[in-house]
Amino acid sequence: MPSLTMPVCRLAATLACAAAIVSTQPAAAGDPLAKIAFGAEKLPAAGPAQSIGFYSKGCFEGGVGLPLEGPHWEVMRPSRNRRWGHPTLIRVLERLARDGTKVGWNGLLIGDISQPRGGPMTTGHASHQIGLDADIWFTPMPEGGYTPQQRETVSAVSVLKPNSLHVDDRRWTPAYEGILKMAASYPEIERILVHPGVKEKLCDTVKGDRSWLRKIRPFWGHDDHFHIRIGCQPGSPLCKEQWQPKDEGCDKSLAWWFTEEPWRPAKNPQPKARDIMRLSALPKACLSVLAAPAESGTALAVSAPAEGRGTLPVNAFAPTPPADVPLPQPRPDHGQ
Repeated sequence: MPSLTMPVCRLAATLACAAAIVSTQPAAAGDPLAKIAFGAEKLPAAGPAQSIGFYSKGCFEGGVGLPLEGPHWEVMRPSRNRRWGHPTLIRVLERLARDGTKVGWNGLLIGDISQPRGGPMTTGHASHQIGLDADIWFTPMPEGGYTPQQRETVSAVSVLKPNSLHVDDRRWTPAYEGILKMAASYPEIERILVHPGVKEKLCDTVKGDRSWLRKIRPFWGHDDHFHIRIGCQPGSPLCKEQWQPKDEGCDKSLAWWFTEEPWRPAKNPQPKARDIMRLSALPKACLSVLAAPAESGTALAVSAPAEGRGTLPVNAFAPTPPADVPLPQPRPDHGQ
């Protein structure tokens, strides 16, 4: 009988297998890095949709995949296989892609959502773990869309002036404000992370109703994309809510971002939680998520590609196409 090493006894096979590993292997082998275990999963866990844990420490089951393309969106970096989320998030993304055309946004370029079963990502983000986060590029979809190869290689473009914390007015158009205001108008979306310079621009220019600005929060690294986050959904009793901002955030809390303090290198930098987090640190229910059989079928919200837009599959559970290009370097996460 072979020994219960990780290659033979795959963690996601059964909970009994996981228990056997814990009892027979050293701590590091029996309690592997969570990012390795979850990063190996290619399809979501079967079961009712639910998010487990917090945005930066958890997992989810019953997820669906955003189709690789639709009439008003394209998934960027498809080889990462990070187009999975709670069904509500996928519906929100499809709706925002459609509604964005009303404010002059041609279509969404969708970055990372989550891995098929969530959990810590092998590279990049600290959050995006429970299927409720998604990145959207600050670049509208071009007419005719990108080819599959271009979706792996084209880079997002910063909206800031070179070597500056402030928005480049040559790039900024009313459509940028329009797409952010549209996203903030959705009750499901609780928070939108942007670069402090983008928040500053909105604080300086938004007229009339400014109540939606409370959802727009400054954060490191979001100069070429914005990050939407929806709240815990019904049927997710183990999902942990986040605090809700009450003010528009155009006060001294924003001014802090334009001091030296936020940008100083850490004196004693610590390893990113994502890189050292082991399975035992996640909610216990995440072991069940890993052990669950893979889901199959068609997503709840699937739109056919526009005529002439290519032949990428619209079945959200279709295998991610292979890519013969290197994966892009991950962005710093700064704990998002």
